[in-house]
Amino acid sequence: MRDSILKNSIKTCCVIFCILVAVHAFEAIVLRMDETFLGENFINKLFGILVLWLILRILQWKCSDIGFANDGFVRNIVYGLTLATVAFFVAYTVEFLILKGQGKSVQFGFFTMGFSLTGTAEIHSGIGFILMCVFFNIVNVIMEEGTFRGLLYGIIKTDHSEKTAMLIQALLFGIWHIVTPLHNLFDGDINLVGFIGLSIGYVILAGIMGVKWLLLYRMTGSLYAGMADHFFNNCIATNLLHLSTESGTDELMIVRVLVAQLISFAVVMVIWVKRKKNGLQSVK
Repeated sequence: MRDSILKNSIKTCCVIFCILVAVHAFEAIVLRMDETFLGENFINKLFGILVLWLILRILQWKCSDIGFANDGFVRNIVYGLTLATVAFFVAYTVEFLILKGQGKSVQFGFFTMGFSLTGTAEIHSGIGFILMCVFFNIVNVIMEEGTFRGLLYGIIKTDHSEKTAMLIQALLFGIWHIVTPLHNLFDGDINLVGFIGLSIGYVILAGIMGVKWLLLYRMTGSLYAGMADHFFNNCIATNLLHLSTESGTDELMIVRVLVAQLISFAVVMVIWVKRKKNGLQSVK
């Protein structure tokens, strides 16, 4: 089975991806765990980690073979968090100034948004909810980075170029995020045209993020810098640190995320190009 997986790398990765995204869609659209008191779709992430472990056993690979390296853990976490902090500082500033320019009163808030029995979002500022958000987002980055930047990239590059492997994992990562607009379509929140537009946007933005985190992996030799940046984006910038006005909360979150991701992507690309010009080879 090991030889079959590696000889048909793209086909194998597409099969693995289809299984994972089917479970992801089932949980988001049918089970809707994010609408429980837990406030998060986590079953598909735990399932993904199980699949990741099983495939590694079949391939006879170690966790370090797909980026969970033993060396440089703290250093690379600091790199990723620094990148995210700087990028989102600029992004929050832009969002704040736009809202102030619209004549709105703007406040920062540190809380989670949860489901309530009335069907509306409920603010949770208790330490238990915040720790639960942190935990689920750690599980999320372990699964997504381990699967896309680690396993799928690692399998494809065994018989294809690193560039091909990078682009395919980024494309699959973008498609992975179509589940969100699909959920909105089934709920009637958007029409078919809106679904198509959002899906294209998700594929492009998530694809850019997938390329950025893969380049961080190649430059540092581990997944941890990308995981830290990924964690900050998902946990802090979209789930915990909010901007509220009299007309709502996080009205311009898409602007915040887009600005931060474009800035951090540009920084990573500049560093990558400089390394190439200086003849520095990628670690991975």
